[in-house]
Amino acid sequence: MSSTAGKVIKCKAAVAWEAGKPLVIEEVEVAPPQKMEVRLKILFTSLCHTDVYFWEAKAQDSIFPRILGHEAAGIVESVGEGVTELVPGDHVLPVFTGECGDCAHCKSEESNMCTLLRINVERGVMINDGKSRFSINGKPIYHFVGTSTFSEYTVAHVGCVAKINPLAPLDKVCVLSCGISTGLGATLNVAKPKKGSSVAIFGLGAVGLAAAEGARLAGASRIIGVDLNSGRFEEAKKFGVTEFVNPKDHDEPVQNVIAKMTDGGVDRSVECTGNIGAMISAFECVHDGWGVAVLVGVPHKDAVFKTHPMNVLNERTLKGTFFGNYKPRSDLPAVVEMYMNKELEVGKFITREVPFAEINKAFELMLKGEGLRCIIRME
Repeated sequence: MSSTAGKVIKCKAAVAWEAGKPLVIEEVEVAPPQKMEVRLKILFTSLCHTDVYFWEAKAQDSIFPRILGHEAAGIVESVGEGVTELVPGDHVLPVFTGECGDCAHCKSEESNMCTLLRINVERGVMINDGKSRFSINGKPIYHFVGTSTFSEYTVAHVGCVAKINPLAPLDKVCVLSCGISTGLGATLNVAKPKKGSSVAIFGLGAVGLAAAEGARLAGASRIIGVDLNSGRFEEAKKFGVTEFVNPKDHDEPVQNVIAKMTDGGVDRSVECTGNIGAMISAFECVHDGWGVAVLVGVPHKDAVFKTHPMNVLNERTLKGTFFGNYKPRSDLPAVVEMYMNKELEVGKFITREVPFAEINKAFELMLKGEGLRCIIRME
């Protein structure tokens, strides 16, 4: 690999030229990594709702042309000036947020919201010099959340790259670099249900099922799945979900339904939809005195959270989380080890695999709501 160090690499990338139009496989030039950057050879990537959201660009402004993708695994090809913690050949997970190690957030044991490297969906260039490392015929192609993994090679800030066990199968652990860790950590690191407790999970997509998996690992005795799609209920049983509620089947608010099912409310709830109504229900369905609700989903920019103050005064706790409170470089290697030690089952999240040339099929499947994670094989 080192024969390409310091040189421009020509490779294939799936370029989003405009909103909502199929990605086009193009030959792009990938510049060498600059100070505190690494260039990665991506071997496997998967499609996350966030990629689709910014590709559609219906509710959020997005810049084009752009190389999307942020859930992936690969190998370090070369490193830029000042990089000491990674060397060519290291197996890594690129992450949409980062850990500089120096800011107040990185030094805090409670936060993972790095001041320098936290997610920025609007920035399409590298923070070192404000330029893109991708180009076609000299014209820049923009980055996405600092990762741009829909390319055979990409450049990322070293703080956004987690070094992992080289024995871990990259076609499996690639999904741990975003959605699965987000849901898992929301439960294990933030909600922290006790053994034998009850947990409600709102939204049974990949993130919600990862939250359910976290509740299963924590030893929760009742895991109540809440979703508007009853077709998801059977699949959710594999992730430890024991009971199901479809709000459409009831004439009263779902928080009331759950309170009746659980003698006053669940011990913990995790909301993974981003729907403001679901967020309020998730908070109001936890038990007074000790209940904790954790919000994971990203709401509409104009959404407002409304609840009666007595719901808080009666000793319910509302928390938010970002990437499951995992610090990318410090904590992700241990999540990979959970998989290696057979504590965490990752394979059940992966429902399809397609070659890179068929990347648009992965988008079609997600738009239809089919499956959980579709792995895109780069080679």
